[in-house]
Amino acid sequence: MNLKERGILHTNSSAISLAHRLLDLAVITLSAYVAGTWASETGMRPEHWVVIFLSLLIFHFLTELNHVYGSWRGERITDELLKIATYWVLTFATVFMVDYFFFDQSYLSPGVMQGWLGLTLGTLCGYRVLLRSIMHSLRKAGINTRNVAIAGNGMVAQRLAHTISTAPWMGLRIAGFYSDNQDTGEEGVPSPVLNGGLDRLMQDVRSGQVDKVYITLGMADQSKINWLVQELSDTTASVYIIPDIFMFHLLHARSESLDGLPSISIFDTPMDGASHIVKRIEDIVLSSIILAMISLPMLAIAIGIKITSPGPIFFKQKRYGMDGKPIEVWKFRSMKVMENGAKVTQATKNDTRITPFGAFLRRTSLDELPQFINVLRGEMSIVGPRPHAVAHNEQYRKLVQGYMLRHKMKPGITGWAQVNGWRGETDTLDKMQKRVEFDLDYIHHWSFWWDVKIIFLTLFKGFINKNAY
Repeated sequence: MNLKERGILHTNSSAISLAHRLLDLAVITLSAYVAGTWASETGMRPEHWVVIFLSLLIFHFLTELNHVYGSWRGERITDELLKIATYWVLTFATVFMVDYFFFDQSYLSPGVMQGWLGLTLGTLCGYRVLLRSIMHSLRKAGINTRNVAIAGNGMVAQRLAHTISTAPWMGLRIAGFYSDNQDTGEEGVPSPVLNGGLDRLMQDVRSGQVDKVYITLGMADQSKINWLVQELSDTTASVYIIPDIFMFHLLHARSESLDGLPSISIFDTPMDGASHIVKRIEDIVLSSIILAMISLPMLAIAIGIKITSPGPIFFKQKRYGMDGKPIEVWKFRSMKVMENGAKVTQATKNDTRITPFGAFLRRTSLDELPQFINVLRGEMSIVGPRPHAVAHNEQYRKLVQGYMLRHKMKPGITGWAQVNGWRGETDTLDKMQKRVEFDLDYIHHWSFWWDVKIIFLTLFKGFINKNAY
């Protein structure tokens, strides 16, 4: 699948969302400056900037509160324009009242106020119309598209397909209907039911041919829906249910609309929009500071490894990163072997493969220090689910329900499971189940302050643990 088919903006949605926010704030500021320069005899004064700053705070608060900067792929432009116009008018009205009632004299003349209101409103709406026109043209040409699979072929599935097929501006391409029922659906609506039904759907999702799955099965198919949801939890596809009839253990559920038809994401990532930017800034700042502080200890450890056992200083092991994509995790070598294949044996107590100096590094978690390089490179986070060897992922994804959902966030050096004691060898299935339970709990409730709490707890109970060997 080439770049044109996958979509040029697919991996940059968070950066685009941030740019959208900054552009709106810049429009408000520049419009006020232009209106103040043209309509005011005195030009811009310091008091004007106070009012502008207040408007930026209010507008930002209103738009973030109402999730204006989410995906508008499935919504009509009129809905977006109505929202942005409403929040700007509310912002302007609030600033006007504060300026009029709380200051001794109005800082902004009527001409400035009117010019600011109209110019900002026109620019905010105008550039959105322009961007939509550009994106619609690109999507009609097959650029920035998503492949969509529809599980089911009943009335809801037919309506969904009709909505998608008559709105190419959404950039969604139907891979087909996947159903064990071979009915052709409503007359006049194309419904290519693919051979193999739901089993074929799982094959296509796992092979990476499908970006989104919409489950449209009816109430009579509850057992199939339960099976399908369980199977899809072992993939990294975004999954939605239309309508929201059944209750599942949701992972960052959020609603999405396709031209008025509601759907609910049941497996999605918390790293969306501003959250992704906050998390990345947190990782860059902290990893840079920590690497500067530990550079000399790392040099000493490297020398210690080199003089105590033959072999390389670093061990790079393939593991799964965000969305199940493979990464190479850096560690100080602590063993005599370099297992990185289809079979990886976990370290056990008194393991003869571990070097004497390596045993010390593992007990104190000092062997993990090079992973701050992974964090700086953007492959890992400081806080997140611990990455497991690929062989262990393939083993436990078949045994622990929801195991692959751990990869809806970047893997971390430390995590909620680790500070609660679930680290080290997982010699029984229940230990891995508890680790996954804590990992999913972290993803479900992620916040910046929870990261701070986990980092703080790691300083006291995350480095040295009885299960670390």
